[in-house]
Amino acid sequence: MTRVAIIGAHGKVAQQLMRVLYDLGDDFVGVVRNDEHADDVYRLGGEGVLLDIEHSDAAALAGAIEGCDAVVFSAGAGPGSGIERKRTVDFGGSVLAQEAARQAGVRRFVQVSAWGVDAPVDDSDPVWKAYVEAKRDADAALRDSGLDWTILRPGGLTTDEGTGRITLDDSVPRGSIAREDVARLIALALHEPATIGHQWEVVGGDTPIEDAVRALVASA
Repeated sequence: MTRVAIIGAHGKVAQQLMRVLYDLGDDFVGVVRNDEHADDVYRLGGEGVLLDIEHSDAAALAGAIEGCDAVVFSAGAGPGSGIERKRTVDFGGSVLAQEAARQAGVRRFVQVSAWGVDAPVDDSDPVWKAYVEAKRDADAALRDSGLDWTILRPGGLTTDEGTGRITLDDSVPRGSIAREDVARLIALALHEPATIGHQWEVVGGDTPIEDAVRALVASA
């Protein structure tokens, strides 16, 4: 059984991930900002920890995730938030979680990023630009962190029922993907050491998730 710390556990991908982990028999700690969100984690079979990553330090977060085998960072400021929160949550939260993982002795770190964030971004939408830059910089920090990282960059997220089939590669065409399938991919990455050191984009597709991952790690 793997014990997973989920940063941003109230998010929609994280909610799906907790269901997947529960079905696999894994244990999880969901880091959330308020009591109501913690109740959601408990209802899904995990342990809720109250901690605001925007107003905390690495030592406090390290204490919350101590004893875990892996960290999943899936926090985001969300739609409607301003430029500043893109930086403090999507980038600053990730960097904080990376330092906390090091302090807690948790080497495995899976990060949910976004499709296409390495591409040049148009200055005409400053909020979108801030989001892209925050995700890009968080990924760069994780690659340099010394942790056992995997970065997953999904396309547009949908509430559709998952199909269990994806298109996965270093770079894939723009597309969408069910959050349930992203969650299944995260869970597989957590249990597959060969995914360490890989950064992949993913959208919906025709290849079963396990086959898509197996093909890429075999060719690496």
